[in-house]
Amino acid sequence: MKLATLKDGSRDGQLMIVSRDLKTAMMADAMAPTLQRALDDWNFIGPQLQQAYERLNTGRASNAFDFDPAKCMAPLPRAFQWADGSSYVNHVELVRKARNADMPDSFWHDPLMYQGGSDDFIGPRDDIELGSEEWGIDFESEIAVITGDVPMGVKVQHAAEYIRLLMLVNDVSLRNLIPAELAKGFGFFQSKPASSFSPVAVTPDELGDAWKDGKVHLPLRSTWNGNLVGQPNAGVDMVFSFPQLITHLCKTRNARAGTIIGSGTVSNKDAAKGYSCIAEQRALEMIAHGEATTSFMKFGDNIKIEMLDKNGKSIFGAIDQSVVEIAR
Repeated sequence: MKLATLKDGSRDGQLMIVSRDLKTAMMADAMAPTLQRALDDWNFIGPQLQQAYERLNTGRASNAFDFDPAKCMAPLPRAFQWADGSSYVNHVELVRKARNADMPDSFWHDPLMYQGGSDDFIGPRDDIELGSEEWGIDFESEIAVITGDVPMGVKVQHAAEYIRLLMLVNDVSLRNLIPAELAKGFGFFQSKPASSFSPVAVTPDELGDAWKDGKVHLPLRSTWNGNLVGQPNAGVDMVFSFPQLITHLCKTRNARAGTIIGSGTVSNKDAAKGYSCIAEQRALEMIAHGEATTSFMKFGDNIKIEMLDKNGKSIFGAIDQSVVEIAR
């Protein structure tokens, strides 16, 4: 099924069920007022949402209305936990190579992961408001899962059972703030502002055979100022699957329902597939020519992130945003 959250002026919005073709929707308030409420009691509420989803897709929902992504918040407007991995090690290797940094062998068998802010996500069509172009504004096109309650120490062969939904992510990064932060030895903070998510979150079965081995085997498209700059296949060169990321997260802790885990920037070794963040393109330029020529984003720039199925239909709807200077 496909779920979204309608803006209503509150912090958590109202849960909606969205049709498979993303054309119509219906409110889910009779079953759960918010997505978090549904996740908290998924075994009971999930089947009710599924039945309503089937009615919506067959034209039997009496309360259906046109679906408008511009009226959506992030599917989970705020979450108890947002942990972003770095499953596409090719991305890490390129960025490190560009600055002549060694690539530790551990990166290939021990996932990188950071804990981001999760109290204030951005809607899929909302502006990205920032204070300065000098911060090095970059998009990062990713995939994420939302989990149910996951017990500490879960084995990788069972971790997929706890994946409830998938969605797309723009993990906005401020590249020029990162070096000073990492030099302090405490990781990202100011360099990772609020992330954005696709209008719709979907259950794994909506992906059909594209969901295999805990990976999404479809291209992720990034369009910057109207130009398609990347379409790497998310199922290729993903060193750590989502079950592996879940297991990594839960080595020493439980993960509660509503935990979001990101894949990291989707990246293929085949450079012809383009890029999912500007930093990777700049790294390739540094390696080839000794200097980066592609600039970071400017105020007024637009980024669109979308995934299409094998028939060319949007699965999650598009993240479609502009970068603007915050009003002071």
